[in-house]
Amino acid sequence: MAAETAKSKEPGEGGFVQKLLDGIEKVGNKVPHPVIMFLYLIAIIAVLSQILYMFGVSVTEEIAVPVPIEVLRDVRDALGGSIVAYDVYTGQPAYIPEFIIEEQTIPIQSLLTVPGLRFVFSSFVANFAGFGVVAVTLVAMAGVGVAEQAGMMAALIRKLVKVAPRNLIAFILILVGVLSSVASDAGYLILIPLAATAFLTLGRHPLAGMAAAFAGVSAIFAVNLLITPVDSMITEITNEAIGLAGGTPITVTANYFFSVASTLILSVVAVIVTERIIEPRLGKYEGESLIGDDDLDPEAAKAEARGLQYALYGFLIVFAVVLLLSLPPGAPLRHPVTGNLIGTTPFMDSLIFIISLIFLISGIGYGLGAKTIKSSNDVISAVTKTFAGLSGLIFMLLMISQFIAFFNYTNLPRVIAVVLANALEQANIGALPLLVGMILVIIMLNFIIPGVVPKWAIFAPIFIPLFIRLEVAPQTVLAAYRIGDSPTNVLTPLMVYLPFIVTVAQKYQKDAGLGTVIALMIPYTLAIALVWILLFVIWFVLGIPLGPGYPVNV
Repeated sequence: MAAETAKSKEPGEGGFVQKLLDGIEKVGNKVPHPVIMFLYLIAIIAVLSQILYMFGVSVTEEIAVPVPIEVLRDVRDALGGSIVAYDVYTGQPAYIPEFIIEEQTIPIQSLLTVPGLRFVFSSFVANFAGFGVVAVTLVAMAGVGVAEQAGMMAALIRKLVKVAPRNLIAFILILVGVLSSVASDAGYLILIPLAATAFLTLGRHPLAGMAAAFAGVSAIFAVNLLITPVDSMITEITNEAIGLAGGTPITVTANYFFSVASTLILSVVAVIVTERIIEPRLGKYEGESLIGDDDLDPEAAKAEARGLQYALYGFLIVFAVVLLLSLPPGAPLRHPVTGNLIGTTPFMDSLIFIISLIFLISGIGYGLGAKTIKSSNDVISAVTKTFAGLSGLIFMLLMISQFIAFFNYTNLPRVIAVVLANALEQANIGALPLLVGMILVIIMLNFIIPGVVPKWAIFAPIFIPLFIRLEVAPQTVLAAYRIGDSPTNVLTPLMVYLPFIVTVAQKYQKDAGLGTVIALMIPYTLAIALVWILLFVIWFVLGIPLGPGYPVNV
């Protein structure tokens, strides 16, 4: 395994850009430990919320809110029959949307009042218990840990490097990262460490591989070659906002052409940034490289081949079970009402567990074939060792969960978002400059509201009706929103997987910290944002359809 070492380049070497990034890294790594940093941030928002609360700051805005459909389903199930909503005017069955538009007054709430202090103390455990990233991390890493300890991960990387063209490795990893937004957690927890190992195997700097995959998974998150669950959610919110202006609803394919083009173009951009900026800045990696396939002695090569064969058998077994649970009508992983497999369904909710199970069973199979696992105790030991390595990360996540909960309680993110959106709405500029302005505002707001759905719930009711009046189609506004949502995902401290990325970096560079990761990712954010905005402007000016049957203008 790679030794913990620093990069060989001394800070300050290279051109202006590299010196600037070295400076950012140096300053960023001098900030307090993330746990202490989030304690400071909690103190700051507590004081700020009290000041704004004393001045009675609030905003009133129309916002898309989810309809409690699950409550209706629970009532139906409890009654043992069926409940159908009817329109009282037409007497016909009524469609119940997933989101509705409501006017809400959003006041600033102080953490230092009696209700605020009550929330701080009473919600502390619940905040951490409800912080889904902790459970997701443990479940995903259980399977991956067994596969890694058994040696399957290194063997797979060797095969990948041997089969894939060397000059396409970066593009393949980045593109797979973009595609992983179908199950984004798996992309963060599995692909990013794999990418670092793949680069290490090739004799390239592992932090460059880590950064490239992180860019694909997170900085290009809002588009894909596939239709994802996120597409369904933001399309539903868009349609509710369209209803305010009496427009025609759109479908999940409204941005499909733009998403496909963005995915491919931005993946190339990320490759260029990796090879022209990141790798030259990092210099040559001086740690230990993984043993190459050609360096394996005959007995070890034979054991590895047998292990991979057993791992394939394990994968096929899990795959067959998943097919049996998914494909037949009424299968357990299909939606119990609609029968759908894709969307908000048990299958999509099970992806992380399925992927972890694949790695677990395949890893055990590899270990049995390669003789690296001899008993169930070895499997338990691998999981325990993996969890032990995550202890520092879990402590950081404890404090991050509190900060996010307290920050959201104050309503500061929502108030700031609405104020900026209203300011942009009142700007007397043309449609295209206003669209670009909206993109820039969303890019900035993504630092404090990184979730793709919560931001759109605030922005859609404001901007969809506005742009319809300017004869700009809703799908165009949605495409602009996708651009603003993603590039700064890799920089915001509220990105819940950022501590995990730091942990991955420290595996190869002992002194790596938050500044290291931010300095690595700034070039990706700038390049992706600039190219994406330029692509959008060209698309808009040329009037290219954003999806099948979806022009840029009404």
